[in-house]
Amino acid sequence: MDSGMITIILPLALAIIMIGLGLELTPNDFKRVSKHPKAVLIALFCQLFLLVGIAYLLCKLFALPPLLAVGLMLLAASPGGSTANLFSYLFKGDLALNISLTAINSVVAAFTLPLIMNFAIYHFMNEGQQISLQFSKIMQVFGIILIPVAIGMLIRHFAPHFTEKLNKPLRIFSVLFLVLIIVGAILKERAHIMEYFAQVGMATAIFCICSLLVGYCVPRFFGINSAQARACAFEIGIHNSTLAMTIALTVMASSTVAMPAAVYSIFMYIFAALFGLMLNRYMPFPLEAQHSD
Repeated sequence: MDSGMITIILPLALAIIMIGLGLELTPNDFKRVSKHPKAVLIALFCQLFLLVGIAYLLCKLFALPPLLAVGLMLLAASPGGSTANLFSYLFKGDLALNISLTAINSVVAAFTLPLIMNFAIYHFMNEGQQISLQFSKIMQVFGIILIPVAIGMLIRHFAPHFTEKLNKPLRIFSVLFLVLIIVGAILKERAHIMEYFAQVGMATAIFCICSLLVGYCVPRFFGINSAQARACAFEIGIHNSTLAMTIALTVMASSTVAMPAAVYSIFMYIFAALFGLMLNRYMPFPLEAQHSD
């Protein structure tokens, strides 16, 4: 991938996508958390501890090469994508909670993602392959996530009619950009792509399935109702792979680190759709006894 594209176009395109995410958020989405604190705390625990732990175990179980292990940990540390809201809408999740989780995750990830990544780098990398994530790069990650989201929220607040016009084009752009970045990463590593797929494909597929299952089953175990559990499942199960790949290619300057997120993107929407269909078939929402928080 051309260096100009990596250093300028990718961050700019990701910023546009994150602005689009911000366009869907309002301050009330953060305030709404107080109405469902239990669901939010459980979802954050699953995202930040259980899934990161599962990713770490998969790295060890499949003996992933260092760069691919770091890439899987980067994927695990990435927050949910805005597409999670669409799946929550399609499969009867609590959409308000889902939007609130997206808002909280976007803020929390700006702090937790660099911490998790530095742990992964120091744990998995050997001296000959060292990649640093120093303070300047941590601030870059912080800026990539928070500043565009804040800009999007400001646009929505001051220009609501303009926001309505922007929403659909930005959603289309997000999908096209995701496809472009996957193709670009694969083309750059085309000589090794089958080797990477063999090495990380199974681990990534299992991680995707675990993300959805953990996101639904853990909240249900703690008495969260089905609609809220579905929202948690899609928020946790649909990671922002675009963010992960862009950080890998720009901040970390490694297309190999981007491979787990690229492979994950191939599985993600298929598995999420199948998971939603299974929930509707085997756990029909209207017939379930609901529990309040």
